[in-house]
Amino acid sequence: MNYVWLIVGMAVVTYAIRAAVFVLGERIPFPPIVRTALSFVPVTVLTAIIVPMTVSPHGSGAEITWRNPQLVAAIVAIIVCALTKRPLLTIAVSLAVFFFWQFVVLR
Repeated sequence: MNYVWLIVGMAVVTYAIRAAVFVLGERIPFPPIVRTALSFVPVTVLTAIIVPMTVSPHGSGAEITWRNPQLVAAIVAIIVCALTKRPLLTIAVSLAVFFFWQFVVLR
């Protein structure tokens, strides 16, 4: 039963934080430094999700080898993005490299 109260408590806190932003959003202006800090949140969250999945796809430690298709595709994605600045092309090329590496090179 303690787990139920723990989950309910986390849900209430999460809902209160998110609702406060919508309810009080225009009434309480954020200082410029907070606005600047909040602009980095999407990049930070995306990085925190992608890097562990890329470096350690099986969850058993870092796999920094050519046999890791996620890592190879991520490196290709970084190169394509840096050269073209086109997100859709970056996604398409990196997915093609991932599947090619997974099903052709490693077989």
